[in-house]
Amino acid sequence: MEPLAPMRLYTLSKRHFVLVFVVFFLCFGLTVFVGIRGPKVIQTSAANFSLNNSKKLKPIQIRSNPLSTYNQQLWLTCVVELDHSEETSIQTSFSMTVKVNGVAQDGTTMYIHNKVHNRTRTLTCAGKCAEIIVAHLGYLNYTQYTVTVGFEHLKQLIKEMNFTWKTYDPAFSKLEIWFRFVFVVLTFIVTCLFAHSLRKFSMRDWGIEQKWMSVLLPLLLLYNDPFFPLSFLVNSWFPGMLDDLFQSVFLCALLLFWLCVYHGIRVQGERKCLTFYLPKFFIVGLLWLASVTLGIWQTVNELHDPMYQYRVDTGNFQGMKVFFMVVAAVYISYLLFLVVRACSELRHMPYVDLRLKFLTALTFVVLVISIIILYLSPGKVDLVTHPLQAESSDKNALYESQLKDNPAFSMLNDSDDDVIYGSDYEEMPLQNGQAIRAKYKEESDSD
Repeated sequence: MEPLAPMRLYTLSKRHFVLVFVVFFLCFGLTVFVGIRGPKVIQTSAANFSLNNSKKLKPIQIRSNPLSTYNQQLWLTCVVELDHSEETSIQTSFSMTVKVNGVAQDGTTMYIHNKVHNRTRTLTCAGKCAEIIVAHLGYLNYTQYTVTVGFEHLKQLIKEMNFTWKTYDPAFSKLEIWFRFVFVVLTFIVTCLFAHSLRKFSMRDWGIEQKWMSVLLPLLLLYNDPFFPLSFLVNSWFPGMLDDLFQSVFLCALLLFWLCVYHGIRVQGERKCLTFYLPKFFIVGLLWLASVTLGIWQTVNELHDPMYQYRVDTGNFQGMKVFFMVVAAVYISYLLFLVVRACSELRHMPYVDLRLKFLTALTFVVLVISIIILYLSPGKVDLVTHPLQAESSDKNALYESQLKDNPAFSMLNDSDDDVIYGSDYEEMPLQNGQAIRAKYKEESDSD
């Protein structure tokens, strides 16, 4: 019989399980409350421009308000008013030119992009015209910016144009720094407690969940990004790119964890790399590669062109997006197959059934909350999907790891039907579950 590191999942009563989920939802609700009551994510300031009577649309020069690194990013948007008294429905394409200059602290003007950028945009009006994103800067190098905007083929249609600057609220940025710091500290503490609890046992005696948690917890530490404050200290796109890379690595590792656990719970003994891990790494690796490629492509284009918008300029994205969706569909189908097969084959086995229920319940809760967050995120528009509303998903991952990584709440591993192992525990068959619970709990209480 194979020895195992001890776990406490089987000693938990129903009251303890309920308490685990109650604490989880209370902590999650607290973060949601802070997000709702906290500062707004985006602050706006008007930069109106009135056309002259001749209706000649000469290039318009607009200067932003003074900015700091806490503003993080900058958008210039425009709402067009048509030259018709009655409500008009119209959809027309037009050419728009943009040139962006940076204004240094001494008042000198620096060229950020030496050329005038020209892109075709669509004006859609149904009584009121839709907002157009004129320019977007992913990071701020200067205290002020001057944007020169030119419109073509709209001279006879426009009555008025209302420009608006949009940036991150500095108060939100400071709150985000504190949130990330708190999550980094909590993740570090949980990682240390997890490592301390298993220090007496060889890694070969760890269960599949424990082995995976030893990987996920450090990745979760990076997911919360301890280098995030560099975004406010270094005038570079690199900290933001690093943050995106850490998030994609952790999320793909979490996807791989689900596949391995639901499959590994049925596979006893040695799991061969070629037949067990390689197909899963291949599927998740394709997802990671597609997501990273899309992120790098978007960042590079935004650095060279302030008019670039991934939701509008989708020509080069279509192939990669279709590829990503196909691989995602394969992953979901494979995961559902593993879940259904594990539940059908192991639902009558003692203890393993409890293990499946606990894992599936936590996975379902995290997925539902993540989908709700993505749906309700204010970044659904073309601006950006950005934490702190996404901080709630950080918290989900953290508490999921706390519940599953702590020996008090972790799952039993691959050969847990044979023996429970510990430094002071002798080998015993798992025939009598009640006797094991009583003995294990008595030993734990005496410690």
